[in-house]
Amino acid sequence: MKLRLIVPLLLLISACEKIVEDPVFSEVPAIVLLEVSQDTIVQFTEQLIVTIQYEDGDGDLGTSDPDINSIFVQDSRLEEADEYYLPPLAPEDATISITGSFDLKLSPTFLLGNGTQEISELSIYLIDRAGNKSNTLKAGPIIIKKE
Repeated sequence: MKLRLIVPLLLLISACEKIVEDPVFSEVPAIVLLEVSQDTIVQFTEQLIVTIQYEDGDGDLGTSDPDINSIFVQDSRLEEADEYYLPPLAPEDATISITGSFDLKLSPTFLLGNGTQEISELSIYLIDRAGNKSNTLKAGPIIIKKE
């Protein structure tokens, strides 16, 4: 009697077991803006920190070579983007889906003109080791004050 009850119960439990698979992401990195530390900064003295969430299907974000920059930040007031180093976010010889977040600490900025404040917007994107460019996220407006 007990055996008749146990066998169907075990079959029911095993049928309900859920197989969890690793998430599948695109090999082109995707980024999302999570937070900007502040929307008003004083030139030269205050540092802006941008928190970015990322996902990448083959895990090739960042590099161990500090001379290669993977993060690009375009200030709307300037023509050229600033470049930042990103260490590997997964072992460089692994091909795995990765997701997570990191804080990007931007260099202190300054006013370009003679006024007491300027407004900037930032466009941020990543390029992985295969050369795939992520989507571009926008941060701002950010007010830069003289003092």
